[in-house]
Amino acid sequence: MNAPLHINGLAQIAGDYDALLCDAWGVIHNGVETFPGVAEALTRFRETRGPVFILTNAPRLNDVIPPQLDRLGLPREAYDGVVTSGDATRASVEAFRGQPAFRLGPDKDDTLFEALDIEFVALEEAKFILCTGLFDDASETPEDYREMLTQAKELALPMICANPDSVVQLGDRMIYCGGALAQLYEQLGGETLLSGKPHTPIYDLAAAELRKANEGRDPTRVLAVGDGLQTDILGANRHDIDVVFVAHGIFSKEARNAAGVLDMEKLNALLAQHDVHAHAAMDQLKW
Repeated sequence: MNAPLHINGLAQIAGDYDALLCDAWGVIHNGVETFPGVAEALTRFRETRGPVFILTNAPRLNDVIPPQLDRLGLPREAYDGVVTSGDATRASVEAFRGQPAFRLGPDKDDTLFEALDIEFVALEEAKFILCTGLFDDASETPEDYREMLTQAKELALPMICANPDSVVQLGDRMIYCGGALAQLYEQLGGETLLSGKPHTPIYDLAAAELRKANEGRDPTRVLAVGDGLQTDILGANRHDIDVVFVAHGIFSKEARNAAGVLDMEKLNALLAQHDVHAHAAMDQLKW
């Protein structure tokens, strides 16, 4: 597999593509603010090449995301729409229609829980678990859920996880996401169902949205941008989409040298370790 191209900006390769799927957390923002240069990069691609969709493992429906991006400073002219893991999770939940569930996730995910019209009950009475994350990601870790998940495994409850991300960077600290709970549940022998990146349902939704934005035609040259090796990069690899790795996200320390600069030798080793590949790599998303 060829080593990724080291690029300074999206403009160096944008001419080869006619649509863009861009990750949000770690690429566009850190949960506190939009990174410098991102708005210009997305806007310029959209103006000169084609539609831009934000493809995020957020466990919420897509209409919740633009107001959040507004607050973080990303203008709406920078993108055509949003596709979320929450959107992709709908189909998984439909398979359990009419059955009660155990809710595992924080209050901030109420919009997804309420939209799915599910009866939520105690763990002992549930037929499945709907997980969006930890109840309190500011103070808890997955280990706090080992006893609960062990009980769920004994009850043979499948877990639908609406956010496959294991961690995200909030400001200057890492917080655990739903994917970390799903990983622990799998280690305990539990069954998990995931629809976000790197899994196919979210890419099918994204393809449909790109088609609509492209006047009914499928873009033939789609580029993805992301920072998660086992979500953004692996998902693009699985679905034959060229992908740009951004070093500013959750693998910042592993992909940079002591001076804080993207180190291509370290990145190549990191990609090999995770058995994924990237078409190109940049320090931060810029035009």
